[in-house]
Amino acid sequence: MNYKINARILIVDDDDDVLIAAKMFLKQHIAFIYTSNNPKEIPALLKNSSYNLVLLDMNYAKDRLSGQEGFFWLSNILEIDQTISVVLITAYGDVELAVQAIKKGATDFILKPWKNEKLLATITSALRLNESKQENESLKLKHKELAIAMHQNEPELLAYSDAMLKVLETIKKVGRTDANVLILGENGTGKELIARAIHNTSLRKNEIFVKVDLGAVSESLFESELFGHKKGAFTDAREDRTGKFELANKGTLFLDEIGNLTLPLQAKLLSILQNRNVTRLGSNKEIPIDVRLICATNMPLYEMIKENTFRQDLLYRVNTVELQVPPLRERIEDIYPLIQFFLKNYCEKYKISLKKINENTLKRLEKHTWPGNVRELQHAIERAVILSESEILEPTDFFMNGHKQDKNIGLNSYNLEETESILIQKALQKHGGNISKAAQELGLTRPALYRRIEKHGI
Repeated sequence: MNYKINARILIVDDDDDVLIAAKMFLKQHIAFIYTSNNPKEIPALLKNSSYNLVLLDMNYAKDRLSGQEGFFWLSNILEIDQTISVVLITAYGDVELAVQAIKKGATDFILKPWKNEKLLATITSALRLNESKQENESLKLKHKELAIAMHQNEPELLAYSDAMLKVLETIKKVGRTDANVLILGENGTGKELIARAIHNTSLRKNEIFVKVDLGAVSESLFESELFGHKKGAFTDAREDRTGKFELANKGTLFLDEIGNLTLPLQAKLLSILQNRNVTRLGSNKEIPIDVRLICATNMPLYEMIKENTFRQDLLYRVNTVELQVPPLRERIEDIYPLIQFFLKNYCEKYKISLKKINENTLKRLEKHTWPGNVRELQHAIERAVILSESEILEPTDFFMNGHKQDKNIGLNSYNLEETESILIQKALQKHGGNISKAAQELGLTRPALYRRIEKHGI
């Protein structure tokens, strides 16, 4: 059995005999061959499917000699997809015409009648160029993501408590494998930092780390965001877009807040994980993917399975290794090192002399339940650095008027933003940081509460 190149070729010529001859020969060597005798079908064909190469006649019935129709459709094709290779065919061996065609973006040029060996060699070369173009586009996006990641000022994964030292030990063990990892923990515990630590200890550490916040992706944009789309796939699709799965190829894909996915979206995600390939919206081309998957959520997935709001088969697919991140109130030994780290960072950021905390302040901070965990501590330190005029931070620099973070205090403010923040903190404290129960008490959905937590920096 002859080896076939896994590519999709569209042949456009108004001579049916040419189409038949080309297809009969090329289908022995190329996996997918499509033909059309009407160039006006080109926009619809490219919109509805994906092609690696177009074999395009230069001269049609309206203009048999000048090649102007061929130039017009060449321009049209490249406007739709710049990565497509276009090989022009003509019965008139005009060298000047060939030069013009290549200057206008054609990959190559072939004369009719052709020799089959020459045709196959030209197409094979053009397909290699197409593959190179697509790789370059993917690399550009990866470099952009890497540049963004390099400029992020993420807190370090500091661990002194027994609970976090166990987490670090698990990271070392799982990091050197390619196993899917599910990270569970309350908001603000550092799940993304742990995901990055797993990536940085893996064999993929020199490849890209791509994060997707599923809590912020609307249902209508889910497929476009994760799987990508072709230009014209829907109303606002003005250009091709590489999906996050494709972008993360060879690297690590971190799906944060996976518990926010609806059941239909869970089914789509499961299908991708099972088949290990994606198809962009507006295309039929399957793109193989090789990613290390790490997921995270603060939601009780096992309870959600009982409530039929999360698929059990998806859970089994993503949690080859399950890692539970302890809340800050259970790792008090880590509070002081984190305070020191944030103080240094924010004093440098705001060009302020390094501030310190006294013993009374530290004791107060260690007694606080921190419903927002490390993220809440981080914001509290930043606020204190900005507002305090003293080099030594006091308890009053963290607990404004004593009511904002005290779980037993009543509401004594009529400011709506402040009142909402207090109510959310009280609900989270009451339910030990359980988002589902706090949301139920507040009369909110889990995503709605999650958005308010982000809004108030809790």
